[in-house]
Amino acid sequence: MNQPMKLSLEQEFSLRCFADQVQQMSREQAQALLLMLYERMMIQEKTYQQLLKHEWKLDSDAIPG
Repeated sequence: MNQPMKLSLEQEFSLRCFADQVQQMSREQAQALLLMLYERMMIQEKTYQQLLKHEWKLDSDAIPG
C-alpha cells in the first residue's frame, strides 16, 4: 500500500485528451469548468463518506435507539 498509485494507460490517454481540450478553451470557460469539477469532487467525497458510514454502520439510522 506504500506504492504510489499510477494511472492506467487508458487513463493517461484520457488525461491527455482532456488536457488538449482545456488548451483550446477560453479563460472563462476553463474557470467555469474548474468550478464545476471542484463541486463534483466535493459531492463525490461526500458520497464516499456517506457510503462508508452506511457500510460501517456509523450512520444514526443504523444505530438502534
